[in-house]
Amino acid sequence: MIYLDHAATTPVPKAVADEMYRVLTEEYGNPSSQYAYGREARRLVDDCRGKIADALGCEPGRLFFTACGTESDNWAFTAALWQNRRVGKHIVTTAVEHSAILERCRWLEQDGYEVTFLTPDRDGNIPAREVLEAVRPDTALVSVMLVNNETGNVYPVTEIAAGLRAKNEKTLLHTDAVQGFLKVPFSARSLGADFISLSAHKIGGPKGIGALYIGERVRSPRPLLPGGGQESGFRAGTEATAQIAGFAKATELRMDGLSEKLRHMAEIKAYTMERLAEIPDLRLIAKGTAPHVLSVSMPGYPSQNVVNDLSDAGICISAGSACHQGKPSQVTAALGLEKKVAAGVVRLSFGPETTREEINAAAAALKKHHDTRFPML
Repeated sequence: MIYLDHAATTPVPKAVADEMYRVLTEEYGNPSSQYAYGREARRLVDDCRGKIADALGCEPGRLFFTACGTESDNWAFTAALWQNRRVGKHIVTTAVEHSAILERCRWLEQDGYEVTFLTPDRDGNIPAREVLEAVRPDTALVSVMLVNNETGNVYPVTEIAAGLRAKNEKTLLHTDAVQGFLKVPFSARSLGADFISLSAHKIGGPKGIGALYIGERVRSPRPLLPGGGQESGFRAGTEATAQIAGFAKATELRMDGLSEKLRHMAEIKAYTMERLAEIPDLRLIAKGTAPHVLSVSMPGYPSQNVVNDLSDAGICISAGSACHQGKPSQVTAALGLEKKVAAGVVRLSFGPETTREEINAAAAALKKHHDTRFPML
């Protein structure tokens, strides 16, 4: 099987699985318990938090474990809007955010919030200037993702953070960095966002564990889940120690030789673009600079047919974000693509393990689909 859908999820290295098994069978104590097994589990959680915080570039006390990136996104909104409940009920975000953000905004609109959705240009870019121009005195929150999961566009979060301080110092900034963490260089300290969402399964960790960075401008964040006092009282529920250990191990493995891994993925992406250019009429979708995401279109060839055909050949690519389950995505809609182009969009995404041989096989399969199937649109 050739796997080219790393933006959806990533393979779990054996070392990660082994560490999780070790914790499940040897360090299974409840971190809140006061006897030896509990104290050992607490030390494990604290150690893992420290490793991930080091990779993110923040103090361990500002990183909180969650169940996933979606939970992190929703908690960030809950905390930001509670803190700024007297600032106003205006939110600025983009039309190409993850569904976790867009669906939350639609709920909030029903509760009386006004949401400004910014659309990208045809290259997928959203300048910081446009974000800042949309900020008003009553803007409680700005949420702009770091890396788009379908186009690979990297958004100017650092510039937005700096501009917000001058435009409205009370407005808080959240970024969904699920596709950016250990994929593009950044640190929490230099980024300037008040909230940063992470997810383990995008970097070789297990599903079911994420994290939220909460910056110092956030005062007494409102818990998403009140209860037993875990995660400093901000996110109740017994800590998922095995998943936390897997997250930390995956982070450790990805950090080892990270610059070389990022260089390799960027070279693989460039090589893929070179090979796919051999397909007549193929279109590049946006101009994302993240090294691991590439979206293209074969106009007239429905993307789900392409995905199914390649799947039958043992090659995994996607028709966009996995969260859309085959439905047209908000990203292609926001880009204003022609109907034939939008219907033919497929995404290839890469990891440190991706080889040129795998790209050759995928390119040959896409070329075969183009040459042997009739366009339908």
